[in-house]
Amino acid sequence: MTGAKLTISSKNYSSWSLRGWLLCRMAGLDFTEERVDIDDPDTRQELLLLSPSVLVPRLTHGGVTVWDTLAIAEYLAEIAPEAGLLPKDQGVRAHCRAISGEIHSGFYNLRSALPMNLKARHDRFKIFSGARPDVERIKTIWSECLKTYGGPYLFGDLTMADAMYAPVCTRFRTYAVDLAPEQQAYCETIFEWPLMQEWTEGALAEPDEIIELEVEF
Repeated sequence: MTGAKLTISSKNYSSWSLRGWLLCRMAGLDFTEERVDIDDPDTRQELLLLSPSVLVPRLTHGGVTVWDTLAIAEYLAEIAPEAGLLPKDQGVRAHCRAISGEIHSGFYNLRSALPMNLKARHDRFKIFSGARPDVERIKTIWSECLKTYGGPYLFGDLTMADAMYAPVCTRFRTYAVDLAPEQQAYCETIFEWPLMQEWTEGALAEPDEIIELEVEF
């Protein structure tokens, strides 16, 4: 699959860009990266023309343009079924879609309280009370999946769910969130994933002056 372009923003701060990039790489898509600065007025106008939601990532592939991360995941699963973005079993596939949709549309308090920042590390960080239920819900999702499907990834093998939850792993590391052994092991598996290491290298190489974008949280 060639001729694709993925529009992303900061590799250090943009959790949605990370998800879209991981999904494209998992699908074996041959794509070029286009970086944007959403704070730039000219870029904003361009994005308004190409993407009504003014959000990244945005995948352009042939005559198709998709700018929602979950829609990108479903599109890639359709054009590259051999990549295994979704489990083969129908029931397991439904479960994978359910938890992927949950992180896609929910956990607003967690996004606000623990923004992605791959360069930062906090030995201690007090999570405000509104975000704690989000943290506990994610821990429950991970533990249930790992117990049910045996790990090392959420559904045994890599799926779209791991791309969707990879930024959460980085948040938990950045803000020193206390995890059960199986949850910590899952995070370590994600950190050791070669694609995740490649993205992290790019994030660490970014200038420190990049402004954090609320739209990405």
